[in-house]
Amino acid sequence: QSWALVPASSPVARIQRAAQTMPPTVLITAMASSDEAPTVLNTLKTSLRIFSERIGSDGFKQALADALAGEYDRAAAAAEIKRVVTSAPVVVFSWTRSPASKKAKELLALANVKPLVVELDEPWAKGNPIRAELGRMTGYTSVPSVWIGGEYIGGCNDGPSAEAPGLIPLAFTGALQEKLASAGARE
Repeated sequence: QSWALVPASSPVARIQRAAQTMPPTVLITAMASSDEAPTVLNTLKTSLRIFSERIGSDGFKQALADALAGEYDRAAAAAEIKRVVTSAPVVVFSWTRSPASKKAKELLALANVKPLVVELDEPWAKGNPIRAELGRMTGYTSVPSVWIGGEYIGGCNDGPSAEAPGLIPLAFTGALQEKLASAGARE
């Protein structure tokens, strides 16, 4: 019954619809005979272990980001983030289909800024560890993750703190233009 609360367009709903069209024995047989079944099951097992270990201490969103990332080299992910955020005046870590990510990129374009965009879903295997580490570094696992002059400013609509309130709040306070100018972010 809880499935009824899942939006029709979500991946869970699509899987549910596919499973309904296939008898359970066919579905289980197809999974068991797949060469990828052991890998998929091991990945799922690892993700569930990570999630259950971290949910109590790190909170739901960070535990979920960590579970999706799986086992990864945290130091390497942090070093990659630091390298990227200092490589351009404005950096946006994004998902290609995220409405908030799209809005942030559009708003920056309106401000005559061309950010370096890192699409974390191309491929997911590389992006998920970066997203998990962004959450650890910033306290915010949501995308987009916007950086100006190497400094985290939050997401599009909000952020985790007064120092990183998000792109739109910075624009309304007048601080965005100053940060962009200081970073040399104008086209």
